[in-house]
Amino acid sequence: MSGRIRLWRVAELPTTKAGVERAFSYFITGVRLGTVAQMIPAVYIGVTTSPHGIAYLACWVAAACAAVTVSAVALVRRRPLGAAGSAVDFALACLLLVLGPLVLTPGDRFGTWVAYQPGYALSVLYTASGVRSLTLWAGGLLGVVVCYAVYLGGEVGGNMTSTAIGNVISYVVYALVARMFFGFTRRIAHDADASRARAAELARREEERRAQVMMHNGVALMRLLTEPGTDASRSRLIDQAEVELRRMRTYLRGQTPDGGGAAATAAGSGPTVVLAPLIERVCDRFADLNIDALLDLGADLKLPAAQADALERALESLLLNVRVHARADAVVVHLDQGTDGGWTLTVRDDGVGFDPASVTVGVGLREVVVGELRRRGLDVEVESAVDEGTTVTISSGPGSAAVRADRDASTDAA
Repeated sequence: MSGRIRLWRVAELPTTKAGVERAFSYFITGVRLGTVAQMIPAVYIGVTTSPHGIAYLACWVAAACAAVTVSAVALVRRRPLGAAGSAVDFALACLLLVLGPLVLTPGDRFGTWVAYQPGYALSVLYTASGVRSLTLWAGGLLGVVVCYAVYLGGEVGGNMTSTAIGNVISYVVYALVARMFFGFTRRIAHDADASRARAAELARREEERRAQVMMHNGVALMRLLTEPGTDASRSRLIDQAEVELRRMRTYLRGQTPDGGGAAATAAGSGPTVVLAPLIERVCDRFADLNIDALLDLGADLKLPAAQADALERALESLLLNVRVHARADAVVVHLDQGTDGGWTLTVRDDGVGFDPASVTVGVGLREVVVGELRRRGLDVEVESAVDEGTTVTISSGPGSAAVRADRDASTDAA
């Protein structure tokens, strides 16, 4: 029952095409039934004063039944009438205007709901303006205006001339406003649906990117484990695979990755991670490579846990690339912290290198290293040339020093 009640709360309708069309059905119902409510008090007077009381009543009943039917159909359809229904609606309004002079006394055609025909025609112009066919709407408007002129007949004169002209203008203006209302609201709903679809697509792409970032290093390690090697090398690969397995489990559970344990352990319960020990642990996982880690100049450097986690994955990906692709004899990992609080981490190998202009970089370099670190506010530069090795420079982004200074000041104050 509560679900049905919510259907009638316009404020809770979804801002979608379907929701807007349902709101239109409520609008149509309100206008048409409201018109009938205004017609009811004058029906007795109309029947008794009409030169053809039975004909007047028949026309009145037709108008009332049509209004109720249109309201019911709109509510059931959850949208305005279609082209056929709107054509019938316009036709009945025109017919009632044409028959009006036959069932009304000459003095009742203005200023009273005994002459309900003009008001009924206006309600049709309001509600039938939601029809999608511009030709049908324009034809219906023209038909109502012409039939209203027939309805006036020879009764226009004196002070009634301005009233008649005003009514005609009102028909045109109100029909245009209603048409604009229906059209603009539908466009808003269309844009809202398009925005939601775009947001969903961007979310899908972002989730796909996150999956690539989280799975890339693990997939590379799985491939290496399938290749022949010594027991010592396989033991190191298994240790690395366990780290990646913890990361993947965390990701698949929908939790925020914590660096697979290394960054989280270094960070403890605090918001920052000492970077030099983290880099040493990563380098130790690649004992098969000749890595020279020069970290003394940045021994005290701390990073936010999220940046440290991304940097750990990036460094692992870089060293995996060296192991798999570079065929390097030596790798230098250098950490340097400037006096202004800025820092630089450089990873250089003397391997085969590549031509950045002609080679499309893989997911590891494009997403795990460059993409993910830049999303964390870090700058990344990749320099390489064929047979001249590769150098990747990771540095603090603009404003990082100021952020750290503010954080340190807050800590000191506490």
